[in-house]
Amino acid sequence: MDSFSDLLALSPPGWGGNLLMGLVHTVQIAAGAYGLGLLIGLFGALGKLHGGPVLRWGLEIYTTVIRAVPELVLILLLYYAGTDLLNAARESIGLDRVDINGLWAGIYVIGLVQGAYSTEVFRGAFLAVPHGQVEAGRAMGLRPMTVLRRITLPIMLPYALPGLSNLWLITTKDTALLAVVGFSELALETKQAAGATREYFMFYMVAGGLYLALTLVSTLGFSLLERRLRRGQPTQM
Repeated sequence: MDSFSDLLALSPPGWGGNLLMGLVHTVQIAAGAYGLGLLIGLFGALGKLHGGPVLRWGLEIYTTVIRAVPELVLILLLYYAGTDLLNAARESIGLDRVDINGLWAGIYVIGLVQGAYSTEVFRGAFLAVPHGQVEAGRAMGLRPMTVLRRITLPIMLPYALPGLSNLWLITTKDTALLAVVGFSELALETKQAAGATREYFMFYMVAGGLYLALTLVSTLGFSLLERRLRRGQPTQM
């Protein structure tokens, strides 16, 4: 088979294949947005801790605004305003307007939102690293990037992981908000199936079960990862 979509095509008649495809889209958007958010958060935290005044103020405004405005409003604003700004920029240099792919639009919108929260998670984790460990690395003549890669990040990650695991679960649920812009993830597929069959209770229970299964698998994965990262550290009571 060429793709997972071909596998879903073999599903029994009815709306089951649509729900599974919606779940696949949900995971795709959540994974992409989470990765983008982690990237933004890592550099955002470093910028807040070690950047100049202008960079720190800009990041402070970014994190404050994103965390203050509801996610639904941000998604609508970033999706429509972002598309308009992109097309206006293209037209200003003589290019044609484009329709942004729903998958990439969802990743971009939710990734920017999660980046603000990841910034604060990483910033708190960086501050939890004992300063003496960093000073010891510098005293040994290690370069700043080597200190970051070999000392700061390995010590910081166990502190950040609980918050990051929580952000992943939030990201998977935030994908449901993309239904308002017409992207066919699990929530929208469930709404369409329930509306077409009038079996609202059944389909929303199935959707809830799929979200719960995704949460349980994710929680187990993060628990195993945290156990691995905390090897050799004292057990917390």
